[in-house]
Formats: sequence, C-alpha cells, structure tokens
Amino acid sequence: MIPRMSRFIPFTLAALAAVSLMTNAATNSPKQEKSMASHQKEQVVELLKSIETGDTKPVSYINPDKYIQHNLAVGDGLAGFGAVLQQLPKGSAKVNTVRVFQDGNYVFTHTDYNFFGPKIGFDIFRYEDGKIVEHWDNLQEKSAAANPSGHTMTDGTTAVQDITKTEENKALIRAFVDEILVNGQMEKLTKYFDGDHYIQHNPNIADGLSGLGSALQALAKQGITMKYDRIHKVLGEGNSVLVVSEGSFAGQHTSFYDLFRVENGKIAEHWDTIETIPPRSDWKNGNGKF
Repeated sequence: MIPRMSRFIPFTLAALAAVSLMTNAATNSPKQEKSMASHQKEQVVELLKSIETGDTKPVSYINPDKYIQHNLAVGDGLAGFGAVLQQLPKGSAKVNTVRVFQDGNYVFTHTDYNFFGPKIGFDIFRYEDGKIVEHWDNLQEKSAAANPSGHTMTDGTTAVQDITKTEENKALIRAFVDEILVNGQMEKLTKYFDGDHYIQHNPNIADGLSGLGSALQALAKQGITMKYDRIHKVLGEGNSVLVVSEGSFAGQHTSFYDLFRVENGKIAEHWDTIETIPPRSDWKNGNGKF
C-alpha cells in the first residue's frame, strides 16, 4: 500500500504518452484559451474524477512539458503518474470532490478519496498559460466515525459567498494562523470567534473554542505537542480560506492544511488534514512538500 499518493491521472503509460503528443501538437486560439481559463474549476474536478473513471481526456489540461509535483511519494512530471497508476488495483478508486475554489492561477479542492484506502485530501493546482503546471496536496486517513459533535471530515456548507470580501477574509485568517498557531498569542484568540459558535470538522475535536481547549488539554496530558512554524500559502475565494503551513505534530515533521469559513468577520467553521512529511531519503522528487 502506498500511504501518500498523487491521485489524479488514471491512464496507462501508453495512453499518457499518446495524449501528451496530441497536446503538444494542438494550438489553442485566444478564444479557446479564454474559455479554458473560465472553466478551470471544472477541469480540475474532471481531472480528479478521472482517477475513478479512467478517462484520459483530462490529461490534456496539464502542460506535458512542465508539471512540478510536490507529492513526495510521486515522481516528477507526467511519467511519475504512470508509475503510480501501475500499482492501483483496477476499479478500486473512488473520488468525490466536495468543494472547489479558485484564487487567481490556483484552483484548490477538498475531496473524499478511496485511493489505496479511504483518505481525505486537499489538492492545489497552479495554472500557467491555460495549463496546469504544478500540484500540491495533503492527505489524511479518513476517520470512520464522526467527531464528538457529530461532524465528518467533509460535511457542512459548500456554498461560496462574499466574493468581494476575499482579500479581507484572507488577511483575517493569515493573522489568526500567524498570531495564534505560529506565535502562540493565545490572549488574542477570542477576537477571531463569535463566542463559542464554531463548527469543527477535525475528527478528534468537538465544536466551539471549548471543544478545542479540551482537545489540546487531552494532547498535553499524553505529552503530544502540535506546533506551527511557518505559513507557506494562503488561498481564498469569498468566505473560504485555505492555509498551508509547516510544523510538527507528536515530534514529526508535518504539513498542515486548514480550511476556514468566515462569517461576519469571524471564523465560523474549520476543516483540516494533517500529514507527516517523510524523510528526504524517501522522496520520489526533489521539489519539496511546499
């Protein structure tokens, strides 16, 4: 079993090569380029779904000459996908993309996977000249049970609202992660929340600041620490903001992906995945996790 995999090009090596050649031969008109840009969310959803369906068409959305891979268990470029695919049992994959957002040249998704086992993942794709040229992700084993407040890792609202407040909300969430999670300024915590009204989707934590406090106390009693060291990306669309951070959990080098929903200038809901970063000797590419 492969614990951390890029999960989205279900085609054989031969099909991959053939589609790549066709892509190289095609030239898009300005009108086609504009149309492609306006449908990048749909393209990404199709690309992810192709893991399940085996459709080879979505590979044409990727630049065959430049594809930078940050999933450390996968080789760089399109060839890396073919190698992964050979190990995937036929018909075993399932893909349900629950949320999709766009921030400039970045499309990011929240997906319920069965790919070498049930997982929840965030994926980030960067577009350049109308083609996908880079990919990051963060995967966590899917919890079989709801959390203490009855929420799953993916349920909750999916609507994108307050588009005009995107930058304002990104600034709010960046400040929260920087002040509270990176620098531990806990005296500022309450200003980011509307009292105890806070929906939590982490599989081990209950709703509200009270639930968060109880979970942190329980970790401390077990001698488990969680530390955020730095923020790498803040992406958002409307009321939804994704933060990519690096730190440690239980003494292991860790990647944190946190998705927040903002309501009336306060944090109202949270989803996340936590993934251990493997040692450098185990990396299949040299691009790094971030």
